[in-house]
Amino acid sequence: MNGEITLLTLFLLGFFGGGHCVGMCGGLSSAFALQLPPGLNRFGLVVLLNAGRITSYTLIGFLLGLLGQAGISLDQTRLLQTVLFVAANVMLLFLGLYLAGLSALAAKIEGIGRPVWKRINPLLTRLLPVKSAPACFAVGMLWGWLPCGLVYSASLYALGSGRAGQGALYMFAFALGTLPNLLAVGLFATQLKCFLQHRAVRLCAGLAVAAWAVWQLVSWLKAV
Repeated sequence: MNGEITLLTLFLLGFFGGGHCVGMCGGLSSAFALQLPPGLNRFGLVVLLNAGRITSYTLIGFLLGLLGQAGISLDQTRLLQTVLFVAANVMLLFLGLYLAGLSALAAKIEGIGRPVWKRINPLLTRLLPVKSAPACFAVGMLWGWLPCGLVYSASLYALGSGRAGQGALYMFAFALGTLPNLLAVGLFATQLKCFLQHRAVRLCAGLAVAAWAVWQLVSWLKAV
């Protein structure tokens, strides 16, 4: 995998997936933002929530990169990286079509993480309503484990990176891409949600993600 291209890919995946992020996480972000703890303004709350979420994504990338590193060192080949690269881009293609409203297949993938989320959700419930800055950050970290097809696709890149540090960097780039939309929805929930979920916006964003996936797959086939 070309590291710089992959970082850009993951950032764009997070950014153009804004409509999906708002649909899945926008309600949570808005609900959390309305529960203002004493001495913490709305902007500070939203920043802390997203800092916790980004921390979880980065940790997931680190763990998956570490796992990939162990597998590749045992196998001593680049086969695993190649398979994961192709799988990540195929998933990215279907996610793009899902974002564009042209296919619902990718939505079924999100069910994979629901058993884990069922165990995490009670912990999240105990922290609500948010009463302190540390609780804001903790809620954000738990929020980062919400089942999401976009996260799964980015995670495949992290797993295929073959290095813990690189995997963490990949997921951090993805998280930064999601940040503008989720920061904004926490502050201007109604206006932004309407814009990002507009049919034309979702179509353009989804097709851009799908086109990027196709371009990467075609480039890989030419290089083989």
